[in-house]
Amino acid sequence: MYIPAHFDEPDTAVLHALIAENPLGMLVTHGSNGLDANHIPFELKADEGPRGVLHAHVARANPVWQDVANGDEVLVVFRAGDAYVSPTWYPTKQETHRQVPTWNYQVVHAHGRVTIRDDERYVRGLVARLTRTHEASLPTPWKMTDSPAEFIDTLLKAIVGVEIDITRLVGKLKLSQNKEVRDMAGAGSALAERGERVISEAMLERAGQKRAKEAGN
Repeated sequence: MYIPAHFDEPDTAVLHALIAENPLGMLVTHGSNGLDANHIPFELKADEGPRGVLHAHVARANPVWQDVANGDEVLVVFRAGDAYVSPTWYPTKQETHRQVPTWNYQVVHAHGRVTIRDDERYVRGLVARLTRTHEASLPTPWKMTDSPAEFIDTLLKAIVGVEIDITRLVGKLKLSQNKEVRDMAGAGSALAERGERVISEAMLERAGQKRAKEAGN
């Protein structure tokens, strides 16, 4: 991924937070049948390994788990919001007319080595944790014990675990950091008015950081 210096995010904690907040990742593999991409919700265990470990499961009917071998290199892409940015939202556009449209976004690329976990205990624990995480905010959280044990047992037999030891994390946060603070703030506010909350909040936060840094110089 091409990353200009303005948009590089090297902080592992920031990248881990973006993954945790946006857990649906695109698993890219290059196995015996060529390139493939699968969209899977992941659980990040940030405290496992030097850069964290990703845990997921796929349907047993999905050939991806047989198409790769343990230790193969894979890539998981996490997208944390995106939005079109109009040049009319930059105050400097009205002064110089030297602005053009762009598209802002936040993405994390997690490179790693895969291990297939065809293990009922592994997938049972994973499904239980994913359920607790994503049901926690609901008024009446669903839990695995709400269903008959034999029903859950049958479903667990139909999935296979996927574990990815992260070897490299790459983050690109394209939030108009190459613009003046007032342009970042202007575009961020315009996006907020349009309901683009994720990108607008990220842009306004970075604008504030840039303003504070400039004021300290």
